Formats: sequence, structure tokens, C-alpha cells
Amino acid sequence: MTGATTTATPVGDVPREEPGIGPAGLPVDTTLPDRVGVLVLGGGLAGAAALLAAAEAGQYAVLLEKTGTFGGSTVRSAGLSAFVGTDEQAEQGITDSVELLRQDLLETGGHVNDEALVDLYCEQQLDTYRWLKGHGVRYGHIHAASGQSAPRSHPSDTTAMLRSLFTAAGRLGARLVLGADVQRILHDGTRVTGVVVEHAGGVREVLADAVVLATGGFSRDREMLERFAPQMAEALLAGGEGNHGDGLRMAMKLGAGLRDLPYVKGTYGIYHETHPGEDGTGILAVYKGAIAVNRAGRRFVDESIPYKALGDASLAQPTARTWQVFDATVMAASNDEVPIYDFGGRERAGMLEVADTIEDLASRLGTDPGVLEATVADYNERIASGEPDAFGRVHLVGGVGERTPIRTAPFYAQLSGTVVLATYCGVTVDTSMRVLDPFGEPIPRFYAAGELVGGFHGAGYMTGTSIGKSAIFGRIAGTAASAEESELEW
Repeated sequence: MTGATTTATPVGDVPREEPGIGPAGLPVDTTLPDRVGVLVLGGGLAGAAALLAAAEAGQYAVLLEKTGTFGGSTVRSAGLSAFVGTDEQAEQGITDSVELLRQDLLETGGHVNDEALVDLYCEQQLDTYRWLKGHGVRYGHIHAASGQSAPRSHPSDTTAMLRSLFTAAGRLGARLVLGADVQRILHDGTRVTGVVVEHAGGVREVLADAVVLATGGFSRDREMLERFAPQMAEALLAGGEGNHGDGLRMAMKLGAGLRDLPYVKGTYGIYHETHPGEDGTGILAVYKGAIAVNRAGRRFVDESIPYKALGDASLAQPTARTWQVFDATVMAASNDEVPIYDFGGRERAGMLEVADTIEDLASRLGTDPGVLEATVADYNERIASGEPDAFGRVHLVGGVGERTPIRTAPFYAQLSGTVVLATYCGVTVDTSMRVLDPFGEPIPRFYAAGELVGGFHGAGYMTGTSIGKSAIFGRIAGTAASAEESELEW
């Protein structure tokens, strides 16, 4: 069962119903234990994977989630995982390789990634994919997306995925606790020993042999964004309800090293204002053949580049809001299985401007006289003549898909903004997911996974690596944390 509660959101954010997984049928406790083997903080995919891996290793594992539902940013995402060598790729006849995956990750990340983490992802991705499928996770039709030289975005129902992992962990004795707001991570001067947590009106300690931090980023925290990512001042805010950087602050308190904070970016394609039809992911019609134009009606970017880079380009335009303009050919590629390609859903929700001619569409958008018409005509002419694109666009997205002219009525446009859905930066870790201090030394008994891990993405983001990283690194963190010998008095 999916729970949803409506919350108040500050001006400039993206108000919406908060999706999440309610406790029905899950191994949820209403009381806190005194001591555990592996304590996982955060109820998204990274936490779920760590919990299950720890339980499979024979540990008494407990997950603490500060909000009233599980899911975090995972259930707000498009649900795409970047995997290579899968059954689904084989069924669709897709040619891909681990070498190409690695190349794409490094190139998209501007070669400032931690190569050890990139290699770890590449080495472990197929085995983790099989592990997830073995626990009942299912994937749909694969699509090409941002930063990918071959189609490798595997769509899945994230709510069903989390429920499967939590249920499997529960069968092995793991437990979940909601409304558990961790205030501080305990450290005895030598190692992490547990946490201080507020729960059910009281504050108490929970001791643990190891702690896995999977609390997400700070996409909901305007103060932290102003401090670390002032370039996001005009961006909208979304992400998991609890993503206010609590875990990152606690890790910093313990002396954790940090990476990638200068590279926080927003995601292009979100609807420009509060709307009941907005699911938080936005649409990327540009990856199916749309063009992006500013409020005057002029193109301003190569629309095939990663959507984080598109977000930067859009934020640099007047008003930080731009139009995605497309035609019936692109609308025909609508796919309600993948939220970012659900153009038909946006039309039904009244979020698209629609017109029978480009001239009429320009009038509806309020672009400068004749500018949008000239922009579309130039785009179409360059495709027909084979001339170089004015902005260097060759494909629809990354290295996949051929451009098509915008000429088939009706014509559509969505006024799009840039939203911070996730921050993709944070603590430094080694390949066992141990949290490291600024000198590269591990903080004993302290692990991290998911969005708040820095170093992997570098300066850019390839579609599907947030969900992929959460599962892969969460599983590694849970397994490694389970190997810690107990020094507590049980």
C-alpha cells in the first residue's frame, strides 16, 4: 500500500503529495531496540539494500527512518537503473558493454570521479541486478537517456522494489522503525558505537556494532543549498521529504571528508509552478525530439546533453524558465511507464500548451514576434539539408536517436524549470563504503551509501546511476558492516 500525506512547502519549492510506503505488511516495530548488529539510517533504496544485505549475512539489522513513511527520494524518482548485460538488453537486441558504461560514467562526470568507485559500480552492477531480480524486482522496456551511449535505463516500480527488499529482510529478522529522528552519531573516541535518537516523545541511545548512513542529501534544505550550491538559487526544490542534510551534518561532526559539493546540479524539465499533475520528475521531451527555447523563442543549448547540464543552461536564461517545444511525432513517443516520457499524461493534466500551427503556439507562449517560427524553421531546414546544427546537436540524447523535424500538428510546449531532486555529493568512502576522514583514513564502524556518498558521479550525472548506485553501494555497505566483530556487551 502506498501512503501519501500533504505537507506545506515554502515558496519556491514544489508542493506535492509526499509518496512513500506505509507500514502495512512490513516488519515495522513501534519500539527501539537497545543494541543491534548493524544499524541503518534512512529508508530509501540504499538503506533497504544495506538492511537486506546485513540480514542475509546473519546480523540483527535495524533500519531507522525519521519520517512517517519509507521511500525517501527513491519513490520520487523516475525509477530508472543503469545496468549492462541484462536479460532485458538481450531481449531488445541492445549492444552495450561494461567498458562503454565505464567510459560514459567518466565522461559524463568530467573525469573528476573517484575512479575506484566507478570501477566498483561497473564490477558489481550485473550481480546486483541479478540479486534484485532474485528478490522479485522487475524491469520494463529499456530506454536511452542522459549520458548513455547505448540504451541502459531499466524502468522499475520503486515502491514495489522497496517493499520486496524490506519484506525479504523482515523474513530474516530485520526490523524497521518509523518516526525515529537520529540526533547524533555516537563515537567513543575510537569508533562509532551507535546513535542518539528521538522517538515516540523520548530521546535515547541505540548501540550498534556498525552504523550505515543512508539518509539522502539536502535537496529540501534551502540553507544548505545556499551554502554549498549558490548556483541553485533559482531552482525549485523537491526530493525526499526528509532530505535536509541531517546525515551529512552528523558525518561532518565526526570529521568525514567531503567530495563533489561544487557540482550540485538541478534536473531540467520540471513544470514551472505548483500543479496537481506534477509528479516531481518533470518530462524530457527534448530526448524524444523536442527543442528547448527561452522565453523569447530562441534555442539556447544542445538538447541532447545530460539533463543536469540542461538544467544549468536553463537556469542561465532570463526568468530561469524555458519551453520544451515539440510536435505530434514526439507526442506519439509518449510512454506512461517512464514518467519523464509521459507526455500524454502532461497533456491530460493541462500542463501543455497546444496549437495547430507554430504561429498559434508562439502566440500562446508569448514569445517575441516571429522568433519561435524562425527558430523551428531553421532547426527543420538544417535537418533536411544535413547542415551542422546551430548548437552542435547530432542525436536525440547522448549518442542515441536521430533528430526529426518539428512539423506535424498539433504542436505542444511545456514551460519548464530546473529542480533539485537530489544533491549527489557528500562523504568520502572507500570501496567497502567505509566513511573516510579528510586524510583518507576510515572512521571505524561507520559506513555510507546512496545519495550522500560523494566521488562517484563527479561533475555530472548519467541517468539511472542514482537508483543503480543506491542498490549496489547499499548492498556493499550492509555486507561490509556485517563483518565487524561485536565489541558490545550483549
